Amino acid sequence: MIYLAITPVGLKEALQLKSNGGSHHIWCGSDLVFDSISIKDVSQFNYPLMSASLDIIEGALETIREHHPNEVVWVEGCLR
Repeated sequence: MIYLAITPVGLKEALQLKSNGGSHHIWCGSDLVFDSISIKDVSQFNYPLMSASLDIIEGALETIREHHPNEVVWVEGCLR
């Protein structure tokens, strides 16, 4: 399973789930900062996602699909 974190809260929750034994890989935008200890199994885009348009998020999902074919991708939902 792949988790796409959009906000700091989402990234924190994904990292917490991972530290509790989760085996998922996490992706996030360049606008999120994470502890270097948590860097294993975290990929970071070189562009931000928090204020990104739907087209940008869809592009990020396509990139994730290229790297992790046939995996379920969970996307953090955010109301704006």
